[in-house]
Amino acid sequence: MKTLSKGLDRKKVSEISRLKNEPEWMMKYRLESYGIFESKKMPNWGPKIDINLDNITYYKKVFDKIENSWDNVDKDVKETFTDIGLRKAEEEYLGGMHVQYESEGLYSNMLKELKDKNVIFLDTDTALKKYPEIFEKYFGKLVKNDDNKFAALNSAVWSGGTFIYVPPHTKLDRPLQSYFRIDSKNMGQFERTLIIVDEDSDLHYIEGCTAPTYSEDALHAAVVEIFVEKNAKCRYTTIQNWSNNVYNLVTKRAIVEEGGTMEWVDGNIGSKVTMKYPACILKGDYSKGTCTTIALADNMQVQDTGAKMIHIGKHTKSNILSKSIARNGGNASYRGLVRITKNAKYSYANVKCDTIIIDDKSKSDTFPTNICENNESSIEHEATVSKIDPKQLFYLMSRAISEDKATELLIMGFIDAFREELPLEYAVELNQLLKGETVIECRR
Repeated sequence: MKTLSKGLDRKKVSEISRLKNEPEWMMKYRLESYGIFESKKMPNWGPKIDINLDNITYYKKVFDKIENSWDNVDKDVKETFTDIGLRKAEEEYLGGMHVQYESEGLYSNMLKELKDKNVIFLDTDTALKKYPEIFEKYFGKLVKNDDNKFAALNSAVWSGGTFIYVPPHTKLDRPLQSYFRIDSKNMGQFERTLIIVDEDSDLHYIEGCTAPTYSEDALHAAVVEIFVEKNAKCRYTTIQNWSNNVYNLVTKRAIVEEGGTMEWVDGNIGSKVTMKYPACILKGDYSKGTCTTIALADNMQVQDTGAKMIHIGKHTKSNILSKSIARNGGNASYRGLVRITKNAKYSYANVKCDTIIIDDKSKSDTFPTNICENNESSIEHEATVSKIDPKQLFYLMSRAISEDKATELLIMGFIDAFREELPLEYAVELNQLLKGETVIECRR
């Protein structure tokens, strides 16, 4: 095991690179990024980020190697993942799986049929060593190290994450999945995900995240870069259920070439504070981007989520559907940007934000920015904020359904559009999370 002491300085940034035996250009990139991180101030908009960065552990390696058989994974760690619902049997639904524990991967495997198609599915550290030319071509090109303070931090101390390359004209029949676990207090996790879906190819990638609850804060500051080439398609599904002591501050961005499609399906159930706005840069003509999100703000949690769609190519289309639930003093807000540029003629964007507030202690705000710079395109925006409809509740209860169950049914109906976007087994898991929480809420 190798764990750096708490806090961060140039020496520790260099030590991370040295421990990973990285090329010189990556160490220079890390040190440059650390300087940018030091110079940038905390975001002065959105929720307050009240975390002591000097009290965070920025690197912790628990295991010496990545296993390719689940049977060889450490027994105690395997039991931890079993307790949170991750089991070896799930792999039969997947083309491949990657598991990260703290700062490094501990397990990675992929079906032979995908290897035969020359699909690359690795942890990001290994990809840097095995495929340096592809890696350097794309890494940091979409989310630059001066994009924001936490992107700079990730660029300085990134560790682990997922690297995927799908060759041209390759269709994957099953999704690939990664799972990220923080298991120590005051831990920071800074995975870096880099995905390239080459021309006329198709990928569905699923990501899950959890952490136990401690009395002290933890930090998750990831960066995701996705390149969708001509006529390719990528769907990126995230279900994160961080504990309520985790600051979840993530930068996710995709660039889409001509005729390509990018789909974000983003579920945010936990954390202390989440700031996450998946973005699509619709560069090519006839490219498409969608973002379907759900955010549950419970027990004083802050979910500041949304999406960004930047239209550059002509005849581009985007759709944002945001569903939020606030209860027990939670704050679930939508923050988004849609920009149709001057040359993106004949483009169309639609934004729909719906929030349901369960009690008088909770709140929700909507912060949309919609910009259309040419007269041949259009943007539609619709937002609703409501409470549980007492008439609907009364109707269900008059059919001998308890108040708890009736409230649960109304919430399940409210998020139905999001659940439809999930694979069956993940929709079932999401239902259980929300149903269990709903019953607790109704009994208070």
